[in-house]
Amino acid sequence: MLKYTALLYPDPETPGVWIAEFPAVPQAHSFGQSPEEALARAKEALELVLAYLKTEGRPLPQDVQAVEVGVDAA
Repeated sequence: MLKYTALLYPDPETPGVWIAEFPAVPQAHSFGQSPEEALARAKEALELVLAYLKTEGRPLPQDVQAVEVGVDAA
């Protein structure tokens, strides 16, 4: 089973909408009215993109490593 890191955040332009995306697979992203809905839709998009790449004989993207960095923005 492949695992990919997902980013999940509120849409800065549309209140009440959440965005889910996979940095390693930028073609696979979606949105929803809740974090769970956005993630479920993005997972479907990810599965479709990976299936397409597989049928085309292209390599599957490797996941990226997420690292948190603190900065003093004040």
